[in-house]
Amino acid sequence: MPLIQRKKPPSSPSEDLPDDDDDDPQKKSHHHKKSNGGADKAKWSCVDSCCWFIGCVCVTWWFLLFLYNAMPASFPQYVTEAITGPLPDPPGVKLKKEGLKAMHPVIFIPGIVTGGLELWEGKQCADGLFRKRLWGGTFGEVYKRPLCWVEHMSLDNETGLDPAGIRTRAVSGLVAADYFAPGYFVWAVLIANLAHIGYEEKNMYMAAYDWRLSFQNTEVRDQTLSRMKSNIELMVSTNGGKKAVIVPHSMGVLYFLHFMKWVEAPAPMGGGGGPDWCAKYIKAVMNIGGPFLGVPKAVAGLFSAEAKDVAVARAIAPGFLDTDIFRLQTLQHVMRMTRTWDSTMSMIPKGGDTIWGGLDWSPEQGYTCSGKKQKNNETRGEESESLVTKTKPVNYGRIISFGKDVAEAHLSEIKNIDFRGAVKGQSIPNNTCRDVWTEYHDMGTGGIKAIAEYKVYTADAVIDLLHYVAPKMMARGSSHFSYGIADDLDDPKYEHPRHWSNPLETKLPNAPEMEIYSLYGVGIPTERSYIYKLNQSPDSCIPFQIYTSAHEEDEDSCLKAGVYNVDGDETVPVLSAGFMCAKAWRGKTRFNPSGIKTYVREYNHSPPANLLEGRGTQSGAHVDIMGNFALIEDIMRVATGGNGSDLGDDQVHSGIFEWSERIDLKL
Repeated sequence: MPLIQRKKPPSSPSEDLPDDDDDDPQKKSHHHKKSNGGADKAKWSCVDSCCWFIGCVCVTWWFLLFLYNAMPASFPQYVTEAITGPLPDPPGVKLKKEGLKAMHPVIFIPGIVTGGLELWEGKQCADGLFRKRLWGGTFGEVYKRPLCWVEHMSLDNETGLDPAGIRTRAVSGLVAADYFAPGYFVWAVLIANLAHIGYEEKNMYMAAYDWRLSFQNTEVRDQTLSRMKSNIELMVSTNGGKKAVIVPHSMGVLYFLHFMKWVEAPAPMGGGGGPDWCAKYIKAVMNIGGPFLGVPKAVAGLFSAEAKDVAVARAIAPGFLDTDIFRLQTLQHVMRMTRTWDSTMSMIPKGGDTIWGGLDWSPEQGYTCSGKKQKNNETRGEESESLVTKTKPVNYGRIISFGKDVAEAHLSEIKNIDFRGAVKGQSIPNNTCRDVWTEYHDMGTGGIKAIAEYKVYTADAVIDLLHYVAPKMMARGSSHFSYGIADDLDDPKYEHPRHWSNPLETKLPNAPEMEIYSLYGVGIPTERSYIYKLNQSPDSCIPFQIYTSAHEEDEDSCLKAGVYNVDGDETVPVLSAGFMCAKAWRGKTRFNPSGIKTYVREYNHSPPANLLEGRGTQSGAHVDIMGNFALIEDIMRVATGGNGSDLGDDQVHSGIFEWSERIDLKL
């Protein structure tokens, strides 16, 4: 049968290939691979592994993003409530149920870095960026053209105003600071809750300003103070004459202190509103996270362009942040840029050793960082229980110490060699740093060595230190800010604008019916003093660095990664946020001659229970507290006609009253 073929027996591995395959290269290759058991198969390379990994990450990311966009809006809340139980009503919903409605106009004053900035005129490298955000938003321009971005975010190093050919201006309206970046709220939660009880743009105003400028220069260049005055007057008159509630945050607290003196001062230096302007237009000032007396963090930023987080990153990857990799902003670029921002100098600690402590004492002496809650006073009249710690005592008054042994040494063991007379020179350890000039170029190796040999710096010495390492910056800044304590507040010299943002050198306005609140978070380790070392990295152009290897193993210790921490909101220590309302302004004092009522309202930090809660509704962190339900409710109750008594007067969890009593300040 021709259609039936005989089955061919399987050939042995050693059997020769048929003759007709000999001339076919592809078949030859195929049979060769088979005969070698796949030994010549292409190897899996490192590039293949990387591509496979990136592909898996991208697919997973897009899949999760799809699920997130496809899920019902109520799903995260459903999951959260399933874990933690029913969520409380937001303050706006709660107060609406109580029948409260919008009453007093509310003015928001953003702080440093939280307000958006946009470009109005720039160099050729910034083509296509007209009215695009350089600060806030997506920060896309940081990655696309980093050095161009640095140039357009910097101010003139001589005048503190616009560089030639560049105009960067504050974004206006509520959108200026409702979100710092997509998904990262600042004022948005408070605005949304106020909207529940009837607030809208006709009775809410964001007093946006260019936070890089000195406070008086915002008026010189942009007339921001005049516009704030006009808007407050307009909102009061269009809301039935009801006085405004002012809500500043962070550096905005100092900015509004300056405004209250400016608005009553005669023209042309001031706004010409007269001595009763604040009494006529302001019901309450509700300061959130106010650095009334400055922050030690500002010293580290100006001295070495770093704080705790940057210092840790610098230690993990030595040299990375000191090197101009791919022409990205490194610490040298950051220092050059931020030292042109006069506003940063408003945050330098005020009051010197009288407030912040000396070589052998500090108001917070005895504080422990164990995290164990002390049973503190809820009102001013109750005494705080002292914390007894078995760890080494912390000399918080030594804001900068060169070496851990110096930070802990007895006063008699410290031998300072005065740096003020040291001769500076042009030579620097690293000649490659000339590409990005900073004032460290003019110090020379002798000046750098003299700084380290002085060993330890208190709040008084820190001012001299900054004058020595950055004389041009401090000469410019000293014309706008002052850091002392007034002996005689009636002295005509304190009429100069440089004193207006220092609460220890000015009087509050004559407005006895006005109220002032200090609202701030507590329960978070906050930078208070630093251990430094000389930076020996060959790539470094900044000769000083936080000594992150200095730490204590004891969990109760306040020394972590070269930084001594104290109670605060992660940025502002309790001492700075609370002292003025707890003591210096409490009752009739020389700083508060009309007896304006003051209240301290602290919010104990409680982190979110799970990721679905976002940044939490009970956070006490410096920015996250803007979403704290208790704080928002306090603000809303005052805005709807309440006062400090309606809130329950003081609410204190820290030792602020005890610490304030240790400060010997003439009242």
